[in-house]
Amino acid sequence: MGFWKNIFKPKPDKFLVLLRRQAEFTLKGVEALAEYMQEPSEEGAEKLTRLEKEGDEVRRILIDELNRTFVTPIDREDIFALSRAIDDILDYAYSTVGEMAILEVEPNEYLQRISGLLVDATREIYMGVVRLADHPGVAEDHAVRAKALENRVEWEYRKALAALFHMPQDIEHVVEMLKLRELYRHLSNAADRGDEAANILSDIVVKMT
Repeated sequence: MGFWKNIFKPKPDKFLVLLRRQAEFTLKGVEALAEYMQEPSEEGAEKLTRLEKEGDEVRRILIDELNRTFVTPIDREDIFALSRAIDDILDYAYSTVGEMAILEVEPNEYLQRISGLLVDATREIYMGVVRLADHPGVAEDHAVRAKALENRVEWEYRKALAALFHMPQDIEHVVEMLKLRELYRHLSNAADRGDEAANILSDIVVKMT
């Protein structure tokens, strides 16, 4: 009985499978970012580098499939845009750690808090992609939560910037201020891409229902 049930069970669409895999790599990458903020290490940076490359490979496969497929389960523009936004989140996580190593910056409380919120937001994006095919209403709920978390990141980002101007005004601290401002901007951009992904998810749900 189980054999025949599996034969007639519809296979999941390849684009939704690829989007899910890409979102999973992005979530793991942002989790690696948060871990790095708690305990910086070369191994942690290498882990994030590996995840970024694996996420890029999934995106390359997805784009190749898009170019070879005439009919897609959702608008091809939405597939492309959602994939790009998810990829951008991981790219910003990767570049943040890379610049921290180059600039020799140690994590502070703001970098740690923002990274933790990014994990939560990225998890909502991942769950939204997972629920998209079978439970679009639930996917929309996850998109709304992701947008709310982006607002919290923006608030922490502004607090972090304000704190920079309360540092001592000697040249050493001015240099440190410039370094931190660049890193805060990377994380804010990652949150913006998460917000974009959430908006695309919501648009897809509207078209599906």
